[in-house]
Amino acid sequence: MRQPPLHLLPLRIWHWLNAVIVLALLGTGLYLRLHGMAVIQPHDPVLLWHKGMGLAMIVTTLFWFIYAITGGNQIHHYGIRKGDHRHMAAQARYYLFHIFTGGENPFRSSAAAKYNPLQKVAYTAVMFLFLPAQAVTGLLFLNIPPLREQLLAGGLIGPLGAVHVLCYYLLLLYLIVHLYMASLGATVFSHTKAMITGYEEEDAGRGQEAGVAAGKGGRA
Repeated sequence: MRQPPLHLLPLRIWHWLNAVIVLALLGTGLYLRLHGMAVIQPHDPVLLWHKGMGLAMIVTTLFWFIYAITGGNQIHHYGIRKGDHRHMAAQARYYLFHIFTGGENPFRSSAAAKYNPLQKVAYTAVMFLFLPAQAVTGLLFLNIPPLREQLLAGGLIGPLGAVHVLCYYLLLLYLIVHLYMASLGATVFSHTKAMITGYEEEDAGRGQEAGVAAGKGGRA
């Protein structure tokens, strides 16, 4: 019997939609950064696109939170479980050394346990820290008259801008690492295909073995 999909359809749709939005934000954000906000006109098309994509990202992120909590208990995939800390060192050694010498990945993904401890830390930081901070600071820059005046009076525009730019670089760094990690499957594109079909290429070969291995890892 075929295993359940590793990535459910709503999350696969969210992933690709969010990928387009993030790339648009990074591209327009780079344009605004290079040209300087002091010379950008309020109705500059790139600025308007940046604001629009920012609002779109807030919507997709809210969907992720709602679905993660209500859609079949998906939120448990991101939680750090008891015992996860004991596997972090082994996972780090694999990524830093053993992957280059043909070593075996100590973690096997399955529908029951999708992410290793290091992935959980990274995804939790992005979804619960970086994206919310980016969204909040972005909303505060929407030139809402009363709020804008208070921010100017309090001298908060500079610190908010610094946080927004810092989150930009952190998300850019995450994207680079994410793309690299996506190439570390059975083939270069197996993880990418899994985000389209829902199934990893190697899942068919492992069958029930993958679920058993993941189950043992979860109980460790």
